[in-house]
Amino acid sequence: MATIAHLSDLHFGAHEPKVVDSTGAWLREHRPDLVIISGDFTQRAREEQFREASAWLNRLRSDGFNLLAVPGNHDVPLYDLARRFTRPLSRYKRYISNDLCPWFENDRLAVLGINTARSLTIKDGRINREQMEIIRERFRDVPEHKTRILVTHHPLFAMPIGEGNELSEAVGRHEDAIKAVCEAGVHIALAGHFHRTYAEAAGRMVQNAGGALVIQAGTATSVRLRNSELQSFNWIETHKNNEIDLQVVAWDGARFKARDRARYTFDGQNWNARPAVEATELEAGAAA
Repeated sequence: MATIAHLSDLHFGAHEPKVVDSTGAWLREHRPDLVIISGDFTQRAREEQFREASAWLNRLRSDGFNLLAVPGNHDVPLYDLARRFTRPLSRYKRYISNDLCPWFENDRLAVLGINTARSLTIKDGRINREQMEIIRERFRDVPEHKTRILVTHHPLFAMPIGEGNELSEAVGRHEDAIKAVCEAGVHIALAGHFHRTYAEAAGRMVQNAGGALVIQAGTATSVRLRNSELQSFNWIETHKNNEIDLQVVAWDGARFKARDRARYTFDGQNWNARPAVEATELEAGAAA
């Protein structure tokens, strides 16, 4: 089994310090194999906000965590037009990561991050054809027994998590991106952006979408909450025999607490959800 903590939309500069500290404490207690952060480290891509985000990440690194991160649209300057169009991710590269196509692989996981943030859009994201080819190439030689995970900030699929539950916007060139994901045999597609938790089989959302399980994270530490969702992140356990456990870890006003949990089983065509019956160490620790 491999364990992953999937965080998104930290928004340093519009964050709650107590929640930030509790997030780090929770990770240190439960020690996931990999921490994934799917973008929006800052609120307005200002240098002091990146410094705060960097200091928090460096504490995680010093604690021995494996990290994989991609930028979000808030990590591109909005009002500094010169920087926005000439060096849109220079501060991200300086303070967070110089790698805009990060890769993590161990004996159970193969994880690829793709940057969807663009200068020419305010909030929407895009994937270009070079990135689609990278998706195909990086996963091409991954052994079948490893769980293949793609990480973006903007979701590849339209889903009912927009305002009033209308369909959200999908990433630009999403049809070609979905084709690349399908051809690469991606098992899990992780994203953020909408500050809403959500999970569904890609095959139930789009025709010819392949066998990916689409998982959205809420905002981990921001005060920018939507639809009354409190801060949260995802805990993912990957098992053999095409099974994935997904648990939402949510802030209850005082601490993070393990909440909804479901087991997803792949039937060869779609992922099917059912409640996870057996208690886990994660749930036992939350109940203690």
